Amino acid sequence: MGIKTKFVDSDILVIGGGFGGCGAAYESRYWGRDLNIVLVEKANIERSGAVAHGLSAINCYMGMRWNENQPEDHVRYARGDLLGIVREDIVYDNARHVDSTVHKFEEWGLPIMKDEKTGHYLREGKWQIMIHGESYKPIIAEAARKAASEVYNRIMVTHLLMDKTKPNRVAGAVGFSVRSGDFYVFRAKAVIVGAGGASHIYRPRAIGEGTGRTWYAPWSSASAYGLLIPTGAKMTQMENRIVLARFKDGYGPVGAWFLLLKSVATNAYGEQYESKWLEHTKAIVGEKYTNSQPFPTCLRNHAMLEEMKAGNGPIYMQTQRVLDTAEKEEIGWEDFLDMTIGQAVVWASQNIDPREKPSELITSEPYVMGSHATCSGAWASGPEDCAPDDYQWGYNRMTTVEGLFGAGDTMGGAPHKFSSGSFTEGRLAGKSAVRYVRDLKGDQPQLDDNEVDSLKQAVFKPLENYKLGRNEIVAGTVSPSYLLPLHGLQRLEKLMDEYVGGYSTFYVTSKPLLDRGLELLAMLREDLDRLGAEDLHQLQRAWELHHRVLTAESVTRHTLFREETRWPGYYYRADHPKLDDTNWHVFTASEYDAKTGDWRMSKLPVHHIIK
Repeated sequence: MGIKTKFVDSDILVIGGGFGGCGAAYESRYWGRDLNIVLVEKANIERSGAVAHGLSAINCYMGMRWNENQPEDHVRYARGDLLGIVREDIVYDNARHVDSTVHKFEEWGLPIMKDEKTGHYLREGKWQIMIHGESYKPIIAEAARKAASEVYNRIMVTHLLMDKTKPNRVAGAVGFSVRSGDFYVFRAKAVIVGAGGASHIYRPRAIGEGTGRTWYAPWSSASAYGLLIPTGAKMTQMENRIVLARFKDGYGPVGAWFLLLKSVATNAYGEQYESKWLEHTKAIVGEKYTNSQPFPTCLRNHAMLEEMKAGNGPIYMQTQRVLDTAEKEEIGWEDFLDMTIGQAVVWASQNIDPREKPSELITSEPYVMGSHATCSGAWASGPEDCAPDDYQWGYNRMTTVEGLFGAGDTMGGAPHKFSSGSFTEGRLAGKSAVRYVRDLKGDQPQLDDNEVDSLKQAVFKPLENYKLGRNEIVAGTVSPSYLLPLHGLQRLEKLMDEYVGGYSTFYVTSKPLLDRGLELLAMLREDLDRLGAEDLHQLQRAWELHHRVLTAESVTRHTLFREETRWPGYYYRADHPKLDDTNWHVFTASEYDAKTGDWRMSKLPVHHIIK
């Protein structure tokens, strides 16, 4: 193959230029002034990651300087929202450091709204502060760019590399330039994965030319998990997918409307419906969790879903009841124009004036992520001063693979980080990675040249498949010789939606459905060897599909393993319809053996360190 191979050496390799990766690069430089820190991003860090469009609020801020909240409060909140199952040590660690991160953002030029009476940051809710966030990501990216020794944009990382002398130690990564087609081999003493979680593993509600209109970033292609799983890293809570209540069709956020503007959601008859489903919900999860304050997010979804199934939809946000001043109207529009412009377009296209008529709400398709309100991701060692013994085996935020760290969507068990918490977790991972590299001294990882050569062949195989088979097209884009990435993606979305609890089944699944889903996933994984890519853009899509399919299988196996309905409103096990604290007040865990294709499932204990 006439493809150039470029080698890049680093002490610390950061994969993913979102908030987690930017935080990792920034903090690695602070503690490792003399280290070679390389950041790799498949797009461009100026506008990449979940905050690419902008953001109207920072959703994780304690306000300790004003005694508004303490880290212990945030642990209680996250624990209640996830119905009892979070890594309290990691949630606490993020919470106690996040305020300093937000203060840095303000120093770097992020405009944060202030309460004119108190001078405090303007609160949208208990944990959220309002910002003018159109340029949020470029401001943070500038700090990361200045901190890194080198930033490689437009590099799709496809695989992590393992040390040939120590099988459970990371040694770097490989990928390719989506512009030049060069093959990149990144050699590293430590690797921090800050890649994105998974959108588009489930069929989205938006179809046709609107398929890219999802809530979570459509370019988040599960690399946070697709890179880690083949290394054998222990993963946790992959069944804990998230479903969002959002404005219909545009996926506009509802937080500012509920929390700041004090709007309410009703059924089609103008009735507030949540309370009437309370007893029904208690029968599923028990009184302990329905008494959580605030009411858990998944249970709010559950009430909405039950109301729609009862025939009382559509569900409406009563915007016209709260937009009684010009200031509030401005806030309502800016909430979308900061971050979800498509929702403002929906209003315009459907003749909706929010001052005069309500707007529909709906639940989204599921997403898999570790940075928002759920906690899928890698099982990681916790902070030395507060992690229980069995949560701690090495450096803070290091996975079960030596030298492999994570932040943001990559980290399991630690929900409610959002943008500021993901950057904070990147900082914590960066600090630990520097210490790990210092402790290595001369014992640095070694690459297996045969593995690198084999991966190079595999990475570019879709181009060869297309080149050889393109003249065999029988109709349109259908070929007997290869599968296009889009066709593979649509196949994945359909089977996950129908068998693993997507919106078309009202998020309901069962053992027979999950078993059938695994059969179909196995067939799809076999066919991935015949992916065809016309160009480098399609080659990127091919490897995004690889990451999504492997992640989807992990989600399916975890959902099958947890024999209860822990989070009604996110998904339901029809064959185990109730929460079961006796047997399942645990983390689920999996380890994948890439050589044999076997999955090992297990339970991990939940320790409550905050009263």
